[in-house]
Amino acid sequence: MRILVVEDEPLLNAQLRAALEAAGYVVDSAADGREASFMGEVEAYDAVVLDLGLPQVDGLSVLKRWRAASVGMPVLILTARGDWHEKVAGIDAGADDYLTKPFHMEELLARVRALIRRAAGQASPELRCGAVVLDTRGGRVTVDGQLLGLTSHEFRVLAYLMHHRGEVVSRTELTEHIYAQDHDRDSNTIEVFVARLRKKLPPELIETVRGLGYRLVCPP
Repeated sequence: MRILVVEDEPLLNAQLRAALEAAGYVVDSAADGREASFMGEVEAYDAVVLDLGLPQVDGLSVLKRWRAASVGMPVLILTARGDWHEKVAGIDAGADDYLTKPFHMEELLARVRALIRRAAGQASPELRCGAVVLDTRGGRVTVDGQLLGLTSHEFRVLAYLMHHRGEVVSRTELTEHIYAQDHDRDSNTIEVFVARLRKKLPPELIETVRGLGYRLVCPP
């Protein structure tokens, strides 16, 4: 899953990136509103952490531009303590949640997980597909209760398919959501990750839809 962090304060930007990457996300970042506005419109993100007090273009204007352009990824805005009017304006502009500075990083991670789950129509922090359970809080996958050993890329591919189970997901879409902006992307490697996952998961869980991509097929 891929996150965009928009924060102009260098230390906090670095802390947010480190925490999200440690939680298993692919993270891009921007330090001003102009760059953020562009990245949000041309790149694919599963969620955005957006500070409102940005140079060049303020965060609220960035959010309004995204929504006007029908860019629909969930957005968590960061606001200064006591600025309740910023929270109201942000929600009215299309934000999905807000967090007041200063905050605990664990709370931010929990809110990001919840935003991504809700955007995918999932309510529980544990995503299930037959005997396979993906714990979004702990970043663990089990099959019939047994812990499954996955590489970071295998986990990201499976996590994306689990969030979108039953849907056909193209190789291009998977590539956009498991690699950062500056990574040398090769959609052919998705086939490698899927092949490895098939060896570790119950048979026929990942279906190939010829010419379109992959679909996670969960037993009733």
